[in-house]
Amino acid sequence: MRDQERPAEGSAADTQRTHWQTTYTAHPRMYGTEPSEAARHAAADFRAAGARTVLELGAGHGRDALFLAREGFTVHAVDFSAAALGQLTAAARESGLADRITTTVHDVRDPLPLPEASVDAVFAHMLLCMALSTQEIRAAVDEIGRVLRPGGLLVYTVRHTGDAHYRAGISHGDNIYEHGGFAVHFFDADLIHCLAKGWRMHGVQAFEEGELPRRLWRVTQARR
Repeated sequence: MRDQERPAEGSAADTQRTHWQTTYTAHPRMYGTEPSEAARHAAADFRAAGARTVLELGAGHGRDALFLAREGFTVHAVDFSAAALGQLTAAARESGLADRITTTVHDVRDPLPLPEASVDAVFAHMLLCMALSTQEIRAAVDEIGRVLRPGGLLVYTVRHTGDAHYRAGISHGDNIYEHGGFAVHFFDADLIHCLAKGWRMHGVQAFEEGELPRRLWRVTQARR
């Protein structure tokens, strides 16, 4: 189906929260143990900037959080799936990294559970392009800016409007399309520029991931 509109049935993000919780429970460590390409790039950027503490948003079962901890960073991982974070906590213990990783169940639509200017860097791989409205995405980036120290780096990745699934499946409006049970907010260039206002933009790189492949942007920007 393409561009099929359906009546409002509550928040798409609320529905997705339940969907992800069920998925992580049914498929432990569903993304494997190897870190994402985005995490590898982020680690290099964070190290060059002298970062020590990293907040990962949408950490899932922790393949990237574990990688960042192995790279020497102290990581605070948040996700709205308790099942996923349980898997991350167990893996951290098994890997001897429990002293470098803390976790919090958290919905990115809510204020971050951290003090102002308390972390050196923030990493979010495909978290901001979940079933969030543009307004919710802007609020989330404002919160990221609040908890970052001056000069701190934000590295985030998002699927964009050049992706094969853009405009495919069920439309929820606001460039959000649901395909195979997963809803994605596809970013255009205007949204990237909007989210960079008040920040120092370091760059936007296009890359691909997965078998489709997914088409994404990796955005790096610094808090002023």
